[in-house]
Amino acid sequence: MNFACRLLAAAVVLLAVSTPAFAADDASKGGIGIGAGVGAGLAIIGAGIGIGLIGWSALAGIARQPEQAGKIQVNMIVMAALVEGAAIIALLVICFALVGKI
Repeated sequence: MNFACRLLAAAVVLLAVSTPAFAADDASKGGIGIGAGVGAGLAIIGAGIGIGLIGWSALAGIARQPEQAGKIQVNMIVMAALVEGAAIIALLVICFALVGKI
C-alpha cells in the first residue's frame, strides 16, 4: 500500500508539472516537449503495468484451471488489445495537443 501511495503521489506531481507546459505562450515553448514526454511516458508505463497484470492474472487462472486455458487465453488477448488501444489513444491525444504549439 505504501508503494501505491508513493506512485500516486509521483504521478500527481508529474501531472502538475507537465500541465502548464501545454498552456505556455509563444515566448516560452521549452516546457511543451517536457510535458509531452512525461505524458507519453505515463501512458506507456500505464499500458505496460496493465498488460503485465493481465498476463499475471491469466497465468494464475490457467494454473488453477488448466482445462479452461483456451478461454482464458482468448480473454487475455482481448483485454491486452483494449489496454494497448487506450495507450495508443493517449499518445494520439498528446500528439494532437502538440499540433501548432511547437
